[in-house]
Amino acid sequence: MEKNKRNMFVYRLVQFLSWIVSTFIFRRKILRNEVKGQKGPFAIIANHQASLDFVNLIGVTRRPITFVISQSIYRSSPVKWFMTRLGIIPKQQFQTTLKDMRRMKQVIDAGEILAIYPAGLMCEDGRSTPIPAGTYQFLKWLRTDIYVARTSGMYFSMPKWTRGMRAGRTQLDVYRLFSKEELESADLETIKRKTDEVLNFDAYREQETLLVKYKHTACIEGLQNVLYMCPHCKREFSMQVKDKCILYCTECGFAHKSDDYGFLHNVGGVGEEIRYVSDWSRMIHDELKQRMIRGEEETLSASTAIHMVDPQKNKFVPVGQGNVTLSSQGFALDGGIKGEENVHLEIPTVTFASLPFKPGKNFEIQNGNDIYRCVLEDGRLAMKFIHMVKIYYELHDEAHTKS
Repeated sequence: MEKNKRNMFVYRLVQFLSWIVSTFIFRRKILRNEVKGQKGPFAIIANHQASLDFVNLIGVTRRPITFVISQSIYRSSPVKWFMTRLGIIPKQQFQTTLKDMRRMKQVIDAGEILAIYPAGLMCEDGRSTPIPAGTYQFLKWLRTDIYVARTSGMYFSMPKWTRGMRAGRTQLDVYRLFSKEELESADLETIKRKTDEVLNFDAYREQETLLVKYKHTACIEGLQNVLYMCPHCKREFSMQVKDKCILYCTECGFAHKSDDYGFLHNVGGVGEEIRYVSDWSRMIHDELKQRMIRGEEETLSASTAIHMVDPQKNKFVPVGQGNVTLSSQGFALDGGIKGEENVHLEIPTVTFASLPFKPGKNFEIQNGNDIYRCVLEDGRLAMKFIHMVKIYYELHDEAHTKS
């Protein structure tokens, strides 16, 4: 199967609109641009901070870039017609089939430019999503020059836990990471180390140097769905937001207020100050991981509405109701789906670094060509499900490394 055929009029139109957004909303500053004027095939790998990261990247070269995006976004997009004519390649998220690999390799073999976001998911807490283990072998298999496009500031412009865009300033640094020859001679450990160094990030620690004010940065409504556990009393789902900028625990009084730079300050007089959202999120992750290792929390279940993509409407629509359970073996989905009662699906996800999700609302599980969006009855559980998916991936990776 070949990639979508690009319409250059549509591509140039999107390129122009992206220039407007990147210039006047994201106020993009390009630190380096080593792909400008480059000929021949090459791949660009980029870190993923926000849903519109591509807006800053698409204009770094006049040559058309083939972007790789998730099947879920592609199939449920109201502008699917435009996306198809951009020549994009939709693929399964957090897993790459042989067909996906061949379609991406076709871009390189045709002497063109391929752009991928290896993490596959924009971050929810300022920390990069884990990079799937197969990425490094895939880069080596491409047999081409690899450039990196590293973005800073986009997380604060479009936090995943809220809606809309926040005008501020972003930076983009584009430079060569590996030449074709270097990639061919490098071992996988070297490729992994160098790739992780440039793609992994902590937006809050970067902000200490950048110190950029973004519009409405102090407003943290929605962040309680990410930072759902109190760092002081360790109570889950006790965090609430008041006055738009104060996140507090209803159980122990632990309270932090956000400033115009996105940093947190202890205003409740309870517990220690946690300056970074990323550190708070890491604390939740580590606490849950220890509970899982001790066997205190091995499974998580929730009542859920089940949505799937309607290909005629290009959007997710309700198809059933049931229960979703996560264990060390993966997900079990039980209920009525598409008019069929007592459906039982087992979907192994232990090798998935994460899943697509919206804090406080839902997450998606892909099983072959089918994508099941679980719209949870208690949306607060979405973030806990995602943490557990990440932890099972870590435990699987740690066990594999020891063996």
